[in-house]
Amino acid sequence: MPLINSDTNNVNNRGAFILFEGCDKAGKSTQAKKLFEYLKNNGHSVELWKFPDRKTTIGQIINEYLANDKDLDDKAIHLLFSVNRWECRKDMKNLLLSGTTLIVDRYAYSGVSYSVAKGLDLDWCCSSDRGLLSPDIIFFMDLTAEAAEKRGGFGEERYEKKSLQEKRIVESSLKLIENCNQLPLKEDLWKTT
Repeated sequence: MPLINSDTNNVNNRGAFILFEGCDKAGKSTQAKKLFEYLKNNGHSVELWKFPDRKTTIGQIINEYLANDKDLDDKAIHLLFSVNRWECRKDMKNLLLSGTTLIVDRYAYSGVSYSVAKGLDLDWCCSSDRGLLSPDIIFFMDLTAEAAEKRGGFGEERYEKKSLQEKRIVESSLKLIENCNQLPLKEDLWKTT
């Protein structure tokens, strides 16, 4: 069944929400940037976003945590990552409804999979992201932890550890992507008819 935009009558006016997910150093940022440049060069209204958004107040706290400058409880940092997405939700929705395509590097799936890999409960992790905008398509970029380790910059941030990457890839990310209904994001821009 086709999906229809609930806020406008013409589905062609709505921008697409394109998400790149996957393990660290797998090429998400590179591929997202290439798609952004391609669409922009071909006359499309498009923006490139990356989560966490380190420009916000919450994003700055997350950045300190990722750089190992600040220690936080696992549940607290999970909630901060979620709040960081929530503080961008309204702008994302407005851009999509205005016809701008959003290419997003990481989103709620990464947040949940990292937290689950650290031992937090899946249902608890998903609960703070319920109601976020749902991507139209997800590109999952996979890479072994060994290959990621060989790429430049691996290990500079807190989560770029081989053991966590292996656990995250095997136990969390692929399961979430394969069973997207486990992370019930809200489809408030679309409805099924």
